[in-house]
Parts: sequence; C-alpha cells; structure tokens
Amino acid sequence: FFSWFLLIFEKIHRFPTMANILDAVEGSQQDIVPITRALISVSDKTGIVDFCKYLASLNVELLSTGGTAKALRDVGLTVKDVSEYTGAPECLDGRVKTLHPKVHGGLLGVRGNPTHESQMKDLGIDKIDLTILNLYPFEATVKSGASFDQCIENIDIGGPSMLRSTAKNHAFTTIVTSPTQYTELEQEMKKNNGGTTLGLRKRFAAKAFALTASYDSAISTYFASQMEADAPSVVKVYNPEFSLKYGCNPHQKSAQILSRAGTKLPFEVLNGKPGYINLLDATNAWQLVAELKLATGLTAAASFKHVSPAGAAVAVPLQDVEYAAYEVKKDETLTPSALAYLRARNADPMCSFGDFCAISDIVDEQTARYLKKEVSDGIVAPGYTGEALEILKSKKGGKFIILQATLDYDAGEVEYREVYGMTFMQTRNEVKISKADMENVVTAKRDLGEDALRDLMVASICLKYTQSNSVGFAKDGMMVGVGAGQQSRVDCVKLAGRKVCTWYLRQHPKVLSLPFKEGIKRQDRVNARVRYIEGDFTEEEKTRWEAQFTEVPPVLTDEEKTEFLKQSSGISISSDAFFPFRDSIDHASKLGVTYVAQPGGSVQDAQVTEACNEYGMAMCFTGIRLFHH
Repeated sequence: FFSWFLLIFEKIHRFPTMANILDAVEGSQQDIVPITRALISVSDKTGIVDFCKYLASLNVELLSTGGTAKALRDVGLTVKDVSEYTGAPECLDGRVKTLHPKVHGGLLGVRGNPTHESQMKDLGIDKIDLTILNLYPFEATVKSGASFDQCIENIDIGGPSMLRSTAKNHAFTTIVTSPTQYTELEQEMKKNNGGTTLGLRKRFAAKAFALTASYDSAISTYFASQMEADAPSVVKVYNPEFSLKYGCNPHQKSAQILSRAGTKLPFEVLNGKPGYINLLDATNAWQLVAELKLATGLTAAASFKHVSPAGAAVAVPLQDVEYAAYEVKKDETLTPSALAYLRARNADPMCSFGDFCAISDIVDEQTARYLKKEVSDGIVAPGYTGEALEILKSKKGGKFIILQATLDYDAGEVEYREVYGMTFMQTRNEVKISKADMENVVTAKRDLGEDALRDLMVASICLKYTQSNSVGFAKDGMMVGVGAGQQSRVDCVKLAGRKVCTWYLRQHPKVLSLPFKEGIKRQDRVNARVRYIEGDFTEEEKTRWEAQFTEVPPVLTDEEKTEFLKQSSGISISSDAFFPFRDSIDHASKLGVTYVAQPGGSVQDAQVTEACNEYGMAMCFTGIRLFHH
C-alpha cells in the first residue's frame, strides 16, 4: 500500500491536476442584438456627448459614473448613476464603483438561458447591452515620473473587469474602448434598427481583450522594473500592423510587422511594400543617420545591405577628383542631402547595389534624381519635397519603397529579441558618440584636429550599427571601408582595408580615363572599374570585361597601385572593441591611417600604443565598446 501511495503521490506532483474546464453556457442564438441600455464611464470624453445624444434619440437608457455622468447631464441628457442602479454608493475613495453583481450580472447574463433569465429577474438585474469605457492612464502616470504609490493608484480595477465581462459575453453585449469606434458603431446601429451584429461585437471584443492584455503588460513590466531580479515574469503585447511576403527567406512564409502595444511604428510607408530585410536595414540605417546628424550637426546619409552599412557619410564638399570618380557634374551645386547621399553611396558602390538608404534631412529633388540613377530598394527619411516624392515613386516601376521616419519616436529603454525559443532582454544601446569621447589621446601625437574628430565620430557611430566584429575607415566625412562580421579583428582591418584601397584607386588617372562604350550602364561601369583595380580576371571574364571598351585599357600594374596608394593620408580608423595586438595597426599604416579611435582595455594596450607612435599616428581611447549583433 505504501509503495502504491508513493507512486500516486509522485504522479500528482509531476503532473499537476488541470483546472476544471467549464462547459459553454447555452442561450438564444441571434445575430442582431438591439441596444436598450448602455453603461458609460470614460476618462477620454472625445465625442462621447454627441454619441450619447444619438443613443438617447433611440431611447437607450444611460448608466454612468462621476465625471462622465456630469458631462452628459450638462448637455441635458437623462442619466442614471450606477450607484442608484446598484443601490450601493461609491466608496473607498472611488476604488469601488462598478464592482457589483447588478453591473456584472447585467453584462454577463446569457440571453435566452432560462436559468440566467430567472436569476436576473429574482435579483433585480437589468440587461446591459453596451459598455463604453476607457481605462485609468497607468502608462501616462508612469511616464510622468509619479511615485510608486501614485502609479499603483492609477491601476484600473473596475474598468478591466467590466471590459472583460462585456467582451466575454459578446454574443449579446457590445464593448467599446476607444472614441475611434463611435462612428462605426453608430453606422452599424443605423443599418440594424438600433442593434449590433455578432461580427462587430466579436471584432470589438477582440480589440478589448488586446487592450486589457496590453494594460496588464504595462503593469507587469512596471512591477518587474521595480523588482529587478525578483520579478516573477515579463509580459509583452504586440499589435499586428501589416503582413510581409515572407521573412528572411521565401520558405519562411509567415511574416509580419508588429508594433508594441500602445505605440506606433517608427515610420510610415508612403510607397511600395517593404520586406523583412528591408525593414531591418531601414531601422538601423535611420538610427545611424539620426545619430550622425546629432553628433556632427551635418546632414547624414547611409547605404545599408544585410543589416550593415556599405557606406555612411555627412555632407562635406567633394574634392575635384571625387566629382570625376563619382560621376557627378562639377558645375552643379550640391545640396547637403545630395552631398551626403553621394558620399555614402560611393564609399563602396559595388556593395551598395540593391541597398536601402537613409537620409537625416528632407529629401529634395536633386537628391531624388541622383538616387533614381542607382539600383536601390528603398529609402527612409524624415520627409520629402513634393517633387522628390514624385520622382522616387516612379522608381522601380512604382515599387520603390519610401518610408517617412517618425522624428519623436520613443523606442523604449529596453529591447527584446526571440532566438530559438529564448527571449533576450537588454537595455538599448543609447550611448551617444561625441567629440568628448575622443579626448583621451594616449599617443605622443596628440593633436586630432576638427576634420579628424569628425571622421572618428563618423566611423565610430557607423560601427555602432555594424555587425561585429567591425572596423571602419573614414576620410572627408565618409566611410571609405567597412569590415563587418569577422571573428578576427585583424581580418576586419584587412577586409575594410581592401575596400579603402579600392576607394582610393578609383581616383587613379588610369581608372578615371577608362574608355567605356556608349550605353554601358552605370552599375556596369562601377563593377568594371573595381575589377580593373583588382585585376585578377579569368580568361573568359577578361574577354567579356574588355568588350565594354572602345579600346582595351592598359593594365594597372601592382607597382602603379602601390605608388599611388603612398599618397593616401589623413585617414581615420575606428574599432568596435579594443585591438588585441599591434598587427591591426601595422596593416592600417599601409593605408594612410593617421588617426585611431578604439575603446582600449586590452592587456596589449601599451604594445598597440607603441605601434601608433612608431607610425606617427594619434590614438584615443573612447572607453566605449560598440558590439552590435
């Protein structure tokens, strides 16, 4: 017997008994339910008077509380106080107003159920067909910086209770939680002789349950923030905004964009249908340019591919040779937006093919015309002139994605990410890079200068939004080489350094004078120049490459490249984490690097500093690691 008892005991504790599942309560089945009595208790009184006038015109009895009842009486409407209906006065500083069987019985009673109908009659419970309510402004109270006790006092109890009762019984009752629903409800009632359809009641109930989930999530999150490690759980609620064609890959069919409950998206879609990766690029690119503008005071632009920047820049005037290298007419005066965009796109134009770009300022017609020439998926910016918008809307056969960023968007203090069924949470990386972060110069060469400070900020902010490990080179306000996502830091330097060489060699006289045939497309010219610089053709590739020219170009020799690269100077390099060895500095010295920014903190800091001294570089320790994953 004892062994049998232990077996049963173990099973009970390993597999707890489930809660009793209730059976459905049957009642009359009807689509249209007439509204004869409404319970109204709102803090947001927008439109409520006019809507209640409409209800009164249909002889709907109005029940209400406090300020709502007063507002309705002030315009001559007949209102019965809930306390009069229940026979129980409000008490406990208003904490108890509607928590009464005559309220919830009127909301939860199943119409056409003999038992319910009989009990309601015996208890003097009248049917309530419509509930209109708002919840106490808990989130607004928290945001105002109110004390813990005041925040707790603004947790609504009666409102969510009535909301849930009405929504649960949506087969017969209608729940309204927002002034935006009044017009639809009035139109519904006009079409149905003062009644509502089951379809509307079900939709409104779904919105109501989403609202209570969001409300409880805000309360739970607030409590969690107050309890820190002792928090029992964290609840997050999201609102579906729009579906996507697919996720990262076509076979990931179920995909959509959701907003955090109580907030909007950080952008508005003005044109096109953005995809999953488009939006990852857009949100990172927008944050990058917004931060560049904040740090430098200059218009900024970025070109993103696969959640890392191919280029980023601020509006610094072009040098003569850059007009030729970037195929820009020298006699044209460039606007700040156009300048920033041209620099960002020309950092690495091969990698920018099919990019998503961002601009920190209003996009003007000139910028739109330059952008229209490029193969690009979309753009995010704070706004567009009318002419620019029309130009961009015509791009890609009308499918070009145009997003308008929300300037006052609040992304929240913490961010969450789900990976393989786990949820990661961290405070957002809100550190703002500025000149002050470049003050700790640790090398013999100490003078950075304004241009170098600007370029170090551009490079460091760029890396904040680049997949780690990452290293970036900057010159004249633009990234000229980004090395992203490498396990070894020196590999980041070599990868980015190769891009620096390509960028600089695009200004070589031989490259600038390549004799292209008429009709060769812009991107084909870009690719042909890069392959000319690289020079490692297969025989088949070389034949096809030579066919693009009126005459076969002479070879750009290794000796010519090396000699030309010796002229490179004044380049800045930034690293998202410390340099663990001097090898990165040794390689950077071959590329014309003069200025270095890194967090510092390695056991090899002294060795790296000595390497900088040997090459005459100025290096600062920022003390800020910028990993991004």
